[in-house]
Amino acid sequence: MALDELKILLVEDDPVFRTIVASFLRGRGALVTEAGDGEVALAAFFAESFDVVLSDITMPNMDGLALLSELARAGSYVPAIVMSANQQMSNVTDALRLGAADYLVKPISDLYQIEHAIYESLRSTHFNESNIQRDVDDLSYLELNEHLSLLEHNANAAKSVQQQLFPSSSVNYKQATFEYTLFSGQDVSPYFIDSERLANGHLSMYLAHFYPEDHRAAFGSVLLRSFMHQSSHELLKENGGHLEPCKMLEYLNQRLMQANMGIYADILLITYVPESRTVHIAQAGSGLRCYIRQQNDFTPVMLPPAIQLGLVEWGACQGHTRMLQEHEKLCVVSSNQYRTQLSENQFSGVDYQPNLPVGGYFQLSAD
Repeated sequence: MALDELKILLVEDDPVFRTIVASFLRGRGALVTEAGDGEVALAAFFAESFDVVLSDITMPNMDGLALLSELARAGSYVPAIVMSANQQMSNVTDALRLGAADYLVKPISDLYQIEHAIYESLRSTHFNESNIQRDVDDLSYLELNEHLSLLEHNANAAKSVQQQLFPSSSVNYKQATFEYTLFSGQDVSPYFIDSERLANGHLSMYLAHFYPEDHRAAFGSVLLRSFMHQSSHELLKENGGHLEPCKMLEYLNQRLMQANMGIYADILLITYVPESRTVHIAQAGSGLRCYIRQQNDFTPVMLPPAIQLGLVEWGACQGHTRMLQEHEKLCVVSSNQYRTQLSENQFSGVDYQPNLPVGGYFQLSAD
């Protein structure tokens, strides 16, 4: 059928309309999970993977805009379509700003409008991802350096680009919390931190240190975030839902080498499996540190040295796997000087402190 096996999260507080839409979508072949408000939907979203979110805006407990905001904070790439009888332009603008792929006005007399919107949201998502891949593949060395030149000659533009990529200081995933602080001066930070919920429900997170420490770090941050998302999707397909950070690093290295921008990086990459509390750890370079934390005791995780990403053909990664025990947390730091802030649980996101050395740390806590 038209929507065969497509997994849709339908969020609607009106039980009659929800039943009508759910029946239509199931009749078109979709697998539909129903939720009566945003809170129920959010729990369902983190419990399993979905291809599309279809949500009303006006709902009790948590409305559609709040739901979109939470999904954006969690780094979701799942397309979302919102529906509302309220045609206020502010609602439309807010929904699109929060990442909505489409906005449908109630009453919806023709349910095929919903199916069309779903098609368009998926087509747009896949088109954009393939465009990112193709554009990076096709960019010549000259074109890349033209972009680099723009960033090099406009410090404010480079800083603005990078600022938009940083997550909030604390991201609450299902069964885990990601928190960080990154100290930066007035210019582009040579360090980048990010986390993502993967399609299989696992989490990935990393701290990267770019070289040279100039405005190229802004473009490096863009590339790394895009490549990280691509690698997780590609490798999940290839490995039947299992994801190894060493394979991700190998993929990232290939992409940075192909970009041919003279950017290389230390990176410490973590994947976390909430169901088993298992962490898989891998690194490139040797400038970052990983610790298992029990209250204020920090036990180093010993990782073998590895070549930095972006220098040469890269392979021989030896990762580390372990289960987080109760009350244990996983910490990654750019320097041991930040252990004091970690001990005091100071997590403030990007903190522009020109008088402090640049660098930072993140912490993974299993809930």
